[in-house]
Amino acid sequence: MKTIVVSGGTDGIGKAVALTYLGRGDEVVVLGRNAEKGAEVLAEAERIGARGRAHFIAADLSLVSETRRAVGEIRDRFAGIDGLVLCAQHFRSSRLVTAEDFEHTFALYYLSRFVLSHELADLLAAAPAPVVVNVCGPGVDFGEIRWDDLGRERDYSGIDALMQGSRLNDLLGVGFAQRRPAGPVRYVLLNPGSVRTGFSGEYDPVMAEQIEAARRNARPVEEGIVPVLAALDAPPAEIISASMTGEPLELTGPAFDPEAARRLHELTTALLADAAS
Repeated sequence: MKTIVVSGGTDGIGKAVALTYLGRGDEVVVLGRNAEKGAEVLAEAERIGARGRAHFIAADLSLVSETRRAVGEIRDRFAGIDGLVLCAQHFRSSRLVTAEDFEHTFALYYLSRFVLSHELADLLAAAPAPVVVNVCGPGVDFGEIRWDDLGRERDYSGIDALMQGSRLNDLLGVGFAQRRPAGPVRYVLLNPGSVRTGFSGEYDPVMAEQIEAARRNARPVEEGIVPVLAALDAPPAEIISASMTGEPLELTGPAFDPEAARRLHELTTALLADAAS
């Protein structure tokens, strides 16, 4: 029996992955902000006879303190984790700053994944074939990192903040592998393409129309989770890998630059230290 942790597991791809593994007889921990949706996941688990193997931890992952509290609860309950699936994401057309003074998209889409990846690494290493599956945006050729303005204070755009988050997650995977080159944990950066999920977000009217069009043309969730399941079932041989809609990507170019990954890791570590002080 495997133990799988899924952030953003109350909707879309995360929820579908969680229920798939519960249906197979595995143990699943779902992290999410909405307690009502968490209860719905537990109710669905009960309907398929998996209630005793389903766990929900309510946590606002846009807050580092809440993410670390969730990490602590996982550590209290489990000695090892076979898979960590990172799906939490929420689009914002307008800029929002969290109580910890981080821009919301940066905090939820990137910082929570950094904390979960690195602070659960030892529990992952205790499993026989551990893997992190970061559902983000590798293979997309736009989006810039504002090294001097990660919070997008200048000329905020929801799309730009989201695309920056995707580029940060590419480098997160590279940085994770740099620090564990001989370890057992595999890190998979996975772009599922356009999938008919809940498209969690707060949209202005123009973006809302675009999202509705995207939802109509997107693939069903059952198709979108196929590469996620494949990575969890048979982690790749490489320490780090990336794919887009099931097709492998070369880890070359600025998106996967080793020096940029080192720079980002050091900067993120400093930001998290300041937040904790």
